[in-house]
Amino acid sequence: MTSPAPNIADDVVIDIQNVWKVFGANADAAMQAIHERGLSKKEIHEEYDAVVGVADVTLDVRRGEIFCVMGLSGSGKSTLVRHINRLLEPTAGKVMVDGIDAMALPPAELQEFRNRKIGMVFQNFALLPHRSVLDNIAMPLEIRGINKNERMRIAKKALGMVELGAWGNKFAHELSGGMQQRVGLARALAADPDVLLMDEPFSALDPLIRRQLQDEFIKLSAVMKKTTVFITHDLDEAVRIGDRIAIMRDGRVVQIGNAEDIVMHPADDYVAEFVAGISRLKVVRARAVMQDMAAYEKEFGPLPENSQAANADENLSTLIKLAIDHDAPIIVSEDNRQVGVVTRREILQTVIEGTETS
Repeated sequence: MTSPAPNIADDVVIDIQNVWKVFGANADAAMQAIHERGLSKKEIHEEYDAVVGVADVTLDVRRGEIFCVMGLSGSGKSTLVRHINRLLEPTAGKVMVDGIDAMALPPAELQEFRNRKIGMVFQNFALLPHRSVLDNIAMPLEIRGINKNERMRIAKKALGMVELGAWGNKFAHELSGGMQQRVGLARALAADPDVLLMDEPFSALDPLIRRQLQDEFIKLSAVMKKTTVFITHDLDEAVRIGDRIAIMRDGRVVQIGNAEDIVMHPADDYVAEFVAGISRLKVVRARAVMQDMAAYEKEFGPLPENSQAANADENLSTLIKLAIDHDAPIIVSEDNRQVGVVTRREILQTVIEGTETS
């Protein structure tokens, strides 16, 4: 008997449906005008003295993935993420987290939901100055009523994960900015939440420290497999970290896809301008530039015996190195079968197109 195909919907942890957030005393009237008259963000501000922060956003985040939400300042990305743990109430729409309607929770259940289900890492670290590093990390566990010995054990383990095991008895002011951000991440991990919300956690750090923390977070994510929503205004960061990326503008989601989708097929001029400075060398994969094997052999005949081999996930940089060393085409394989061919022509065309849009 054939096994049923996996249902992607079963793997959705965060389900955001038609969410709007309008700020201002006249938010309800503004929402009515949006639905009935189709007013723009600018018109809503002028007529109702209201600000549209999030506009009709629908998206889902799958179990274990890092989902990056990015955009310029004022695009609505941080406003959107605060609906997931209900730090903000939507003006309209629905937010489901692992089957739980976050908007329907009464206060006591909402507190429990935030404490156990969701961990949040802020840009400004949010460490309490009068508590030691270990006490800061253990704070969510203290709120749960876990005894001191157990919460210290868990806190030490989390501190070790972020490579700060020797700093547990220090205070926040004794740590550098990068170390403080690691403590903030350790605090979120100590609570062992199902979902991590990270609101521009590395943006206040120096470039070198920022890149180091990105690398550490990528390694940690591979081990812990937490479902993560990562907010950033930096496309390079989103490309490095994200399994999928949502680009926002004026409160709306303009495009959702993996880095390769967005770089190779921008939805509009705004996205194209956003990705213009991104190098394709580490982003574009062999499967995106290959041609059909049967079509190649029909035009050029059988593949040469000295053809090179590459996996469909190999990036453009690797393909270039193979093409430099050998004239023969590259046979692309996936799941132990040959699926396509890449020649120097496809490689050069992809590089040139990327240069022309830069």
